[in-house]
Amino acid sequence: MILEICAFNIQSCRIAEKAGAKRIELCADPQAGGTTPSYGLIEYALRELSIPIFPMIRPRGGDFVYDDDEMAVMKRDIMICKDMGCPGIATGVQLRDGRINTEQMKHIAAWAYPMVVTCHKVFDRTPDAFEALNDVIAAGCSRVLTSGLHKTALEGSGVLAELVSMANGHIVIMPGGGVRSENIAQLVKETGATEFHSSALIARATDHIADEQEVRMLVSGMYAY
Repeated sequence: MILEICAFNIQSCRIAEKAGAKRIELCADPQAGGTTPSYGLIEYALRELSIPIFPMIRPRGGDFVYDDDEMAVMKRDIMICKDMGCPGIATGVQLRDGRINTEQMKHIAAWAYPMVVTCHKVFDRTPDAFEALNDVIAAGCSRVLTSGLHKTALEGSGVLAELVSMANGHIVIMPGGGVRSENIAQLVKETGATEFHSSALIARATDHIADEQEVRMLVSGMYAY
């Protein structure tokens, strides 16, 4: 079982590691839903923590339809993350009709190699979860962060269970979206997933720092079922 914490600052990274999380998705700009963090934060987190750091690669807020200039920026960010020694990244691109942009994702996976690629929640903006799963597998992604095309993972637990079955070990299905200590055991039971994603924020604070007790309870809750 793996708990990934979405962290927007070094404080959350330290809390996540101390409380038993096994991976960090490192982001900037929580108001935009996460964008590429600064190189300084990435480098510092890699140096200070012993758990894997997966920076988000997203040049701006808004949609996930990117032009050639934005793809060039993303490529540069990916190459720098690779040079720094990141083991993986989280990113996603789509076509204007909402489907995964498989060709652009293939380029991203090639640029990132040998880093692994998590397709982030752009997946939940697609019209068909099962078509999208085939697309991200074909693109070379190793993991999908998704709430099953619903607002929360708990609401999408039925779709998530189908995705886990369809993935059949070829790619990791990682539920995220409203994952909390009070529902993670139910999600383990209903979805069959073995990796989960949460920010571990229990109050709307302006500092966006993870709550240590919530992280600990999330970790213990994964094994409650």
